[in-house]
Amino acid sequence: MSQIAAVTYGPDDDCDALLGAFAHDLLASGTAVAGLIQINAGAGCAELDMELEALGSGRRINICQDLGPGSVNACRLDPAGLAEAAAALRQALDQPAELVVINKFGRMEAEGGGLMSEIGAAVAADMPLLIGVPQRFAAAWDAFAGGMDVKLACTRPALEDWWSRRTLSAAAE
Repeated sequence: MSQIAAVTYGPDDDCDALLGAFAHDLLASGTAVAGLIQINAGAGCAELDMELEALGSGRRINICQDLGPGSVNACRLDPAGLAEAAAALRQALDQPAELVVINKFGRMEAEGGGLMSEIGAAVAADMPLLIGVPQRFAAAWDAFAGGMDVKLACTRPALEDWWSRRTLSAAAE
């Protein structure tokens, strides 16, 4: 049973809301969940500010920067906000967790930056990992994951089925 589940999704899917609801439901049931979920589902920095929520603590971290007028199509991802989110995630990974949820393997990760180090740390620690992977970055994800993952549809039943099977498999060990 794979410890890594990649939720592959397209532009019409709301992976942010799916991962957020799933993680919050697990937390409410007493499952120790660490990670980051994206608030402002379906929107990017170009439309409005994006925040990441550190699961467990509920801390919100803004990851967009204001570039001022004339920056309509520019990437507003704030490197300082992303670094703050990475530090929060790294700190969370030092605590016992039954599941790590990471909102996205996005452009920064596809280029070798972003949360790559933290994703690698979760994998190296053999922690179950659930991560969103936009279809446009699937090839980069596949190169990183090296076949160690299972692909999930962007649906609640797919997540619940994987988690149920994963939990049963872990209990049998």
